[in-house]
Amino acid sequence: MTELDMALYLLQNKTRRHIVERLVREPHYAMQLSQLIGVSQPAVVKHLSELEKGGLVSKAKVPSEKGGPPRTVYSVDRAFSLHIDLGPDLFRCETRKLPKGGPMRLSPKLPKASVPIAESLSGRKKIAVAEGLAHLRTLAQVMDDLDAQRDALVSLHQHIRQRVSAGVEADFTQYEERTIVQSMVEASGERLDITSLIRNELVGGANVGEMIETIRSQLERQIARRSGHIIAAPLNTELRWYLGPGSN
Repeated sequence: MTELDMALYLLQNKTRRHIVERLVREPHYAMQLSQLIGVSQPAVVKHLSELEKGGLVSKAKVPSEKGGPPRTVYSVDRAFSLHIDLGPDLFRCETRKLPKGGPMRLSPKLPKASVPIAESLSGRKKIAVAEGLAHLRTLAQVMDDLDAQRDALVSLHQHIRQRVSAGVEADFTQYEERTIVQSMVEASGERLDITSLIRNELVGGANVGEMIETIRSQLERQIARRSGHIIAAPLNTELRWYLGPGSN
């Protein structure tokens, strides 16, 4: 199971999400979590085991405050971001690792409005609640602005895909052809093993070479119609990747 699959599996459960919400604040015992979220302790322990196996939480033994045997405390140590974009002609789902390092190391990657905050934290182990709230309010506004920009970019991406899909629908008559071309579009210019891709999509006795030639010819016709030029090149390659701007 990939990191993305594991994250989706673990976080689709509402109880596990409640557990994680508590653990990101501070470490908790299973009994504490059971009382806080209103779920039986055996169920909480089972969910914690799943979260631990999936790498989202870790556990440690700590001495009992009452002199009894050590108790098991759970905490969240990993940091990542999960992005899901879904709509007509749009599906992107990925996990992204957050950059490591202290505030000053992050400064070159931060928006200008948040750099002074990073600088103010340099060398300090703790800050007052009031100061922290002020910084968090500023960062919340910066993140809202960035999210709005990202939303607009995702929407623009969707518009492009919708128009590409219209062109694919018009120029490629076979389902297998459309699926292969859409896989190329989703790769965003990265080179694919077209032969393997076609073999995976073809059914029956269809010919891989013929499919490659059909797709290549149709793509070249699209480019030629748009540019008003005839494309001339050797026919000894699977697909001429230079047709796409920015392709390697």
